[in-house]
Amino acid sequence: MVQLYNLHPFGSQQVVPCKLEPERFCGGGRDALFVAAGCKVEAFAVAGQELCQPRCAFSTLGRVLCLAYSEAGDYLAAIEEKNKATFLRAYVNWRSKRTENCRVCIRMVGHNVEAPFSDTYKDQMSIIEMPLTEAPLCISCCPAKGDLLVGCTNKLVLFSLKCQIINEEFSILDFERSLIIHISNIIPVEISFCVGYIALMSDLEVLILKLKSDPKNGENVNHQPHKTNNPMKQTEGASNETLQLESDDFVICQKPMELLGEKSSQSGISVTLESTGLADEKIKYYHVQHLLYKRFAPDISSYVLADDIKLHSLQLLPIYQTGSLTSGRKNLSQEKELLSLFCFFSLPHVGYLYMVVKSVELMSVYQYPEKSQQAVLTPQFLHVIASNNLQCFTVRCSAAAAREEDPYVDTTLKACPPVSMDVCALRIQLFIGLKAICHFKNHLILLTKADPETIPERRESPKRLLSRKGTSVKLKTPPVAEAGWNLYIVDTISPVQLYKEMVDYSNTYKTAKTQSCIHLLSEAHLLVRAALMDASQLEPGEKAELLEAFKESCGHLGDCYSRLDTQYSHLALPYYKMSGLSMAEVLTRADWVLEDGSQKYERGLIFYINHSLYENLDEELSEELAAKVVEMFHVAEPKQLPHILCSPSMKNINPLTAMSYLRKLDTSGFSSILVTLTKAALALKMGDLDMHRNEMKSHPEMKLVCGFILEPRLLMHQRKGQIVPTELAAHLKDTQPGLLVAAVLGLQKNNKMGIEEADSFFKINACSHYGLIYPWVNVLISSDSLVDKSYREDLSKLQSLICGPSFDIASIIPFLEPLSEDTIAGLSVHVLCHTRLKEYEHCIDTLLERCPEAIIPYANHELKEENRTLWWKKLLPELCHRIKCGGEKGQLYLSSLKETLSVVAVELELRDFLNVLPEDGTAAFFLPYLLYCSRKKSLT
Repeated sequence: MVQLYNLHPFGSQQVVPCKLEPERFCGGGRDALFVAAGCKVEAFAVAGQELCQPRCAFSTLGRVLCLAYSEAGDYLAAIEEKNKATFLRAYVNWRSKRTENCRVCIRMVGHNVEAPFSDTYKDQMSIIEMPLTEAPLCISCCPAKGDLLVGCTNKLVLFSLKCQIINEEFSILDFERSLIIHISNIIPVEISFCVGYIALMSDLEVLILKLKSDPKNGENVNHQPHKTNNPMKQTEGASNETLQLESDDFVICQKPMELLGEKSSQSGISVTLESTGLADEKIKYYHVQHLLYKRFAPDISSYVLADDIKLHSLQLLPIYQTGSLTSGRKNLSQEKELLSLFCFFSLPHVGYLYMVVKSVELMSVYQYPEKSQQAVLTPQFLHVIASNNLQCFTVRCSAAAAREEDPYVDTTLKACPPVSMDVCALRIQLFIGLKAICHFKNHLILLTKADPETIPERRESPKRLLSRKGTSVKLKTPPVAEAGWNLYIVDTISPVQLYKEMVDYSNTYKTAKTQSCIHLLSEAHLLVRAALMDASQLEPGEKAELLEAFKESCGHLGDCYSRLDTQYSHLALPYYKMSGLSMAEVLTRADWVLEDGSQKYERGLIFYINHSLYENLDEELSEELAAKVVEMFHVAEPKQLPHILCSPSMKNINPLTAMSYLRKLDTSGFSSILVTLTKAALALKMGDLDMHRNEMKSHPEMKLVCGFILEPRLLMHQRKGQIVPTELAAHLKDTQPGLLVAAVLGLQKNNKMGIEEADSFFKINACSHYGLIYPWVNVLISSDSLVDKSYREDLSKLQSLICGPSFDIASIIPFLEPLSEDTIAGLSVHVLCHTRLKEYEHCIDTLLERCPEAIIPYANHELKEENRTLWWKKLLPELCHRIKCGGEKGQLYLSSLKETLSVVAVELELRDFLNVLPEDGTAAFFLPYLLYCSRKKSLT
């Protein structure tokens, strides 16, 4: 069923200033629009909503029968007819053609261009001739890689796009005929090609295949590696014989058929592969995976013309992963990782949309109110033209792709409207004489022509029109002047603008609490989600606006599901989570009062609040909202009240209010122990110790332990990942420590608390003042074998405290002055303090003098980021100076100098490295470091 809304997806409209009546047109990329008429192609730049400027024009070999543009490679492919012969050509570097009379370069596919000709090709448009043994019927360009697929009578030919490098400064695009797919029993009228997926269509049949490469097993594959079985061959032959027996009284039609997955290989269509890649390159060996075969039967129940029973508008639509993979191929667009792929094709009155990745599924069926002539599928919409109107339908591609991208969709964390949701028509816009449509970016290109009425010369019987002999119908055209025509660019409005209109429209359904409100808000949500998936089309700054709209749409859907008492009311939880709304904001938005003045709390809102309070959110409700929550659960789910009151989010609840609701509970239906403990905690909060003691004495200790196991939050809360004891736990520590220990052990045995959590609990979450001792300190201490073992542990604690986060070093230095630097122990403490004060140069001098073996570990740990310059500004010159002065520590200094040079050679460029080296050094000593520094750029 198709629902109809009267929204406004179409925005501005402009006329393309082409000179001749368009015969073919296509668009794509950033701004390219091509219009073919006669033996000429005009190219236009489409920018913004008001500018469509002629860019260039170029002549073709003959009349253009088919056009296809590829954003990858930025080339235009065309099938052209001259003297009843057809030719396949690709127009490359067309943007460089300034005037129509500019020279062009014509070359054969695969022709090697020598370096002396590079200047000729660089600034000229190139035409690549692609000869074929059979006449080309249709073409399609892969939107991701730019490869070109050509359909012929009994074969498909794949031309791979590649880059031919002329020299370091110049390369050109070229094609390689890499694969021939021989297909029998079907003649392609339209084809579509996308990252190895092939869809081909005849008048009443559709076949979808996938090419799978297998380079590992290439040695086992000959030039014809795969041929499908043909179990229906005999049936086909018998059918052909029967067709010869047709008379005016009988028509033989094949039955409709749909075969999914590998079953589609039983369609009777033979597929054979022939690899034609060059032997000196890495050849990909392919095999075929069958995905779908669908055959329609003509409707002979009423009189129809032959055109009324033909398929049209075959299209493969890819949706890519966010953060696409980058291609290694030079001068080509980025290779993108395919997330999901959809296939659309249409009969005159009904369209079909399939998902074909992982599994083949029929997603949507589109019933048109009028006979369609052509359709284009986009990630957001399906646009269909009839003779006098442009129709805009919603699609479910983003909903399907979301489930491919995110395995957590449709859980308590995230949600997405279902793929099975009814599609709707957003708009039916009047256009007189529509003939053709194409789409790129947010532009719809429409050809209109007010044709004079055509009258059939005579009426044929339906069965004659459906005969395979293809009896033609002669049309009689009144002798009137040639009708007018126009080529329009109609821009679809921004997703955010249309989203806002959908939300406003949904308000008309809001008070009725119907599924129509959810349906329209789901459409708005999917519109924004689809725009976010199509990130390549977003303008700067638009993504942030879309993300805000996405969160807002989640909030609206959460509101809808929270108001409804249906099987889907639980979806309020994931939508509210995705909205980013706090629990307080959700409660403020809730509809508390019904039209008759009474209050009713629906299941969706109860479900959301209950789960949110269980999840230990770091959010505290106000006293007023907390009281509202208690009232809500008292009415809707009273047995949950003790659990609700134990949530840290309910900290601000007035204990008198909470106690009054607990006293109203009939404890016969659920655990009285839990109610008792909750009352005891509230009494403690009110300061009523007598009431607390009375509640705690009303049950034996082991039953109280069971109550704590039922609700651990009576004893502990989690805040920002840390275990925080409750007021009740602190009180039990002083009054009933045995009960507290028994309760914690019970929680641990019942997997309500881990061992580490229990350890943290028993420690009231004390902050550690100790830090990890820096590694160079251990090197420093190990250099002194005379350190008294009796105070080694105390020294380690002092060092750890200085390395820890708690102490202000400047304030504790006066207490450390009595420690003498004459000992290694005292030296380590003082160097640690100066390091914490960022006095690195002083520390370097001290260590070079007292313990040079620790200088490199010290530098590796401390001289990082903004202090990295000290390696060559301080440490390197100091080491060079001390080596020149000689002495017993010369070998230690020399070893440290080598380590320092290794680091500096990596960090500095060659010229800077030369500047920091000593002028009186030995060249042979520094030469290895200089060579590494000069070669590191080429190594990277």
